[in-house]
This record gives sequence, C-alpha cells and structure tokens, in this order.
Amino acid sequence: MDRPLLDGKVALITGGSRGIGFGIATAFRAEGATVVLTARKAAGLDEAREQLLATPGTGQVHTVVANAGDPDQAAAAVAETAERFGPLDVLVNNAATNPYMGPLADIDLSRAAKTAQVNQIAPMLWIHAAREHGMGRDSGAAVINVASVGGLLVDPHIGFYNATKAALIHLTMQLGYELGPDIRVNAIAPGVIKTELARAVWEAREGVLTAQLPMRRLGTVEDCGNAAVFLASDLSSWITGHTLVIDGGALGLPRAVQT
Repeated sequence: MDRPLLDGKVALITGGSRGIGFGIATAFRAEGATVVLTARKAAGLDEAREQLLATPGTGQVHTVVANAGDPDQAAAAVAETAERFGPLDVLVNNAATNPYMGPLADIDLSRAAKTAQVNQIAPMLWIHAAREHGMGRDSGAAVINVASVGGLLVDPHIGFYNATKAALIHLTMQLGYELGPDIRVNAIAPGVIKTELARAVWEAREGVLTAQLPMRRLGTVEDCGNAAVFLASDLSSWITGHTLVIDGGALGLPRAVQT
C-alpha cells in the first residue's frame, strides 16, 4: 500500500473551523497529516475537531484559538504547535474577512484596514512565525495561500476585498522567489464554492451560475482540499510562486457571459 501523500506532516490551517479551511483540514488528515486548526471562536473549533476525528485519517487534531490578524496570537499559535508537534511542514493561510460591500471609492478607513490586515498582512505574519519556529529547516515545507478568483477580476460590490486577494497572489509570487528552495509558496484561487459563509452568493442563483460554467456545477470544499493536498505534497515539488485557479472554468468564459 502506498504511503499517504502527507504522511507524518504537521499542517496548520488558519480559519480552519469551517468552509474551505475545514475542507482542506479534512483532506490533509485523510492523507496522513496532523492538523492544527486556528480560528477566533473556541466553540467552532471544538465542533470542527469532533467532526474531523470522525473522518478517515490517522493524524492528530489540535486546535488553537487565535485571531489570524493579531501578530501576538499568530506567534503564540505557531509556538504552541511547534512545541507540541515540531516545526510546521505546511502552513495554510486561509482566514479572511470582508466587512464591507459597496463601491471601492466609498470604503471607510477602518474597514479597509481590517480587510487588509487579515487578508493581506496576516499571511506574512504567520509565515514569519512559522520560519521563526523552524519551518523550512527540513525539505518539503510548503505554504498555501487561499486567494480568490476575485483577485483576477473586477466586481461591483467587493472591490477592496478583491484587491487584497490580488495582493496575496502577488505576495505568493514574491515569497516563492524569496523563500525557495527551503519553502515552496503557492496559492489557490477559488471561484464560487458552496459553503455556508457564501450561501447568499450562490443559493438563489445556483441554476444560472452552473448553466454558464463549463463544468456545470459549483465548487465544493473537497475541490479546494484536493488542490491543497497536491500543492502541499511532493507531487508539486517543482512548483512555487504559482496560483492555481479553482473555478470550474469561470475565468475562461467570454466577457459577455462573465458580466
């Protein structure tokens, strides 16, 4: 029997208690990884841990309450993980926020700052903390940033959110250049994924959206999890600085259909 793709790896996933983060955690554990989930709410983490332990997999599951955008909490979460399990092999920067909907030109400074802190600056904080606690000393270390296909598009409602995701895509390229060969840095850019958090986006328009997509369905957290396993494993050992779009073909639609 072949060894699981992430056998013995230690992976930390920010915003891992639900949605895409939880889907990635599930896929990682199924491939043999020990997973550490962080999120702001203990109750959600406790529920996620119970659900994960009920899924196939041999790795341990640990949770740490941490606000992804808080430098001290990020450092403490990585330190706790390293003390318990050793240096990180995989870091998934999944946590994100979007407190503002509306024209980019009208966003207020406080919500712009919060969005940038969590979506753009926090991934660098977590990477810094992971390196401070030994990530990259052994071969095979990987960072996966969860961006968005919105970082490659224009949208009338979430322009600043998309701008932070575009910045994350560029940071992925830059960090891939700077941290190689010790740490590979890649990203995934999901399109519309069927999560509870995004229900307002897809539920009422699912039929219309799926009819337009070449793959004729919306994305799932399992789609994101499978892509993350590939980027975290040795299967992608010569890939860094790359963003993998997971959108069912939406980015390639003719402009008239996209709008």
